[in-house]
Amino acid sequence: MSQVSEWLKVDALDLDAQGIARNSEGKVVFIEGALPGEEVQITVGRKKNNWEQGALTALRRESSQRVSHPACPHFGLHAGACGGCKMQHLHTGAQVAVKQRVVEDNLWHLGKVKAETLMRPIEGPAWGYRYRARFSVRYVPKKDKVLIGFHERKSRYVADMEVCKVVPQAVSDLLLPLRALIMAMDERDRLPQIELAMGDQVIALVVRHLNPLGAADKQRLRDFAAEHPAVQWWLQPKGPDTVHLLDEGGPELSYALPEFGVVMPFKPTDFTQVNPHINTVLVGRALRLLDVQKSERVIDWFCGLGNFTLPLATKAREVLGIEGSETLVQRSRENAKRNGLDANTSFVARNLFEMTPAQLALDGVAEKWLVDPPRDGAFALAKAVADAVQDPSLAPGWTPPKRIVYVSCNPATLARDAGLLVNVAGYRCTKASAVNMFPHTSHVESIAVFERD
Repeated sequence: MSQVSEWLKVDALDLDAQGIARNSEGKVVFIEGALPGEEVQITVGRKKNNWEQGALTALRRESSQRVSHPACPHFGLHAGACGGCKMQHLHTGAQVAVKQRVVEDNLWHLGKVKAETLMRPIEGPAWGYRYRARFSVRYVPKKDKVLIGFHERKSRYVADMEVCKVVPQAVSDLLLPLRALIMAMDERDRLPQIELAMGDQVIALVVRHLNPLGAADKQRLRDFAAEHPAVQWWLQPKGPDTVHLLDEGGPELSYALPEFGVVMPFKPTDFTQVNPHINTVLVGRALRLLDVQKSERVIDWFCGLGNFTLPLATKAREVLGIEGSETLVQRSRENAKRNGLDANTSFVARNLFEMTPAQLALDGVAEKWLVDPPRDGAFALAKAVADAVQDPSLAPGWTPPKRIVYVSCNPATLARDAGLLVNVAGYRCTKASAVNMFPHTSHVESIAVFERD
């Protein structure tokens, strides 16, 4: 049974954007909606031996960084509020400062690594930044109504959203028309999801349909696209590999990296960065940090479609892109050819979670590395480097790169891998910073530089 707590002083935020305090018994208390420096009372929801969790009910001292009136009408800490954002109640600048501290703390506490220089965090627009999203769709028979949006906070229910401030305005403006469209479709109760993938000129919408769509429903989609010309419909009858255009032709789904003269075509289910504004800055910063020379060979680990590989190819003598998926590798080759960069690029598919020193030797010596792994990090790669440095006979003829730029979407796995590179393989962590890829969420991305003399 919940109870109102004593007054608590909030000291910090955790990775879920919950305030952290200690009660008079010394227990750690996690508080939904509380900010550092505030004095609060809470309703205790969960109790364990060493910690408690609760929701903010009273505020005696308010943080100067608290946003009293968040921009989105669907944001809140109450039941039924949209769960897409967790930090709209905290000033955007303070959000970035929190994320920078998370990167710094994780490197030290988990990896025993301290960056020599903390770079300025990479920031961009706080609103309208999200070019990728997965909206749940739910037909509610009792209300005879269709809902399209993110899930409610801590709930499987779909939030009743009429606008969304983190997607571009053109997409937010489609939410109510999309509700009307789905409501009119014969299969409205068998359409669980619409995935957004926005390019420079196209709003791709992928409809997941559990039953085949009839001619009438397909025509409704076409009529909607005629009314909203930027929309391009894709259908997904089963898994991601079944995604296909409703109608062939039309503009290409792609994004540009103008600094490097590169255009990247992609499919809506391919991995691309959610925030194109940040991605453009991130690619530029990564290449400047690597400082690639025309005489150098570079390896781009976890290369995906070539987001870093192709810009690197404009600077280096040779670039090798390595990725786990053979399909993505083929797409990378096509993208390199499309951009006239196939002469000095090559791509291979490999299980990067089973790397060995011997495989490092087979991939050859490169002066610089770019590493951009998924949330699981690059532990096998970092360990292979550490093992090869400790015992060179494991990788005959191989020498470690003199500089590594590591782009991370999980500060904990970055810290773990950094610990191996610094404390075993002899690198220094010369620079690091947060990357605010997802404003108003607790998601932390980062970039770090490792150098070896």
